[in-house]
Amino acid sequence: MSHRLANIVHIVNRLPTEKRTLILQLLTEGMGINAISRTVGCSKNTVLKLLADAGHACLDYQDETLTDLPCTRLQADELWSFVYAKGRAAATAKNRDAGDVWTWVAICEDTKLVPTWMIGDRTYETGSEFMRDLALRIRQPVRLTTDGLAAYVEAIDDAFGSWMVDHRILKRRYPESTGRTGHIERQNLTMRMRIRRYARATNAFSKKLENHAHAVSLHFMVYNFCTPHRTLGRGVTPAMAAGITDHQWEVSDITALVDESN
Repeated sequence: MSHRLANIVHIVNRLPTEKRTLILQLLTEGMGINAISRTVGCSKNTVLKLLADAGHACLDYQDETLTDLPCTRLQADELWSFVYAKGRAAATAKNRDAGDVWTWVAICEDTKLVPTWMIGDRTYETGSEFMRDLALRIRQPVRLTTDGLAAYVEAIDDAFGSWMVDHRILKRRYPESTGRTGHIERQNLTMRMRIRRYARATNAFSKKLENHAHAVSLHFMVYNFCTPHRTLGRGVTPAMAAGITDHQWEVSDITALVDESN
């Protein structure tokens, strides 16, 4: 560990719990890193270090707990963003992760839970890895609705098998198409509103793929465990509806989770 990083770790640990909780709250409300730094009164590096710690903790916790899920109706989609600069040609020797990035997301129609997500390109290989992870988290056969991306067909069959999934493809131009993707499209909108990095016109885009991934992990932790969904009942979060937890989490609980993981 470098001296510079050691100093950052020391500063983060020295911040009061209330201030660290505020930083995490602002990160999930669409505020950029520089704005958070000015609002809270700490360095940009301190905010980024806390984001990284939270991203790791949230990813590990959800990877462990989002299993054996009772979901029977799922939707999946891919959401575009970019790191450092737009376009495939943006990658350089200095920043090989630069360019277009796709976030594959699944959502349960009934509980509104997001059981898994994956960040990568838009190829069959990434789609197959995403679907295999999703299949491992579901306890029973499901109906899965996606758009017409060709990568889905083979990826879903490889991951689930024909007996395990009823795959429905929604072709938006044709009203007779089966299935729907309204829930996942609303989740995509939520991500663009609450993660500044996903706004279509923004100067708060990710400069590093790791920070991009950390922001997504934190977002879904708050979405699944902290945010009640009005269709589920008063005070009921997706994680509660899926039987993963018996209470609504606060952002301060995520701060405690980060402290425990460190």
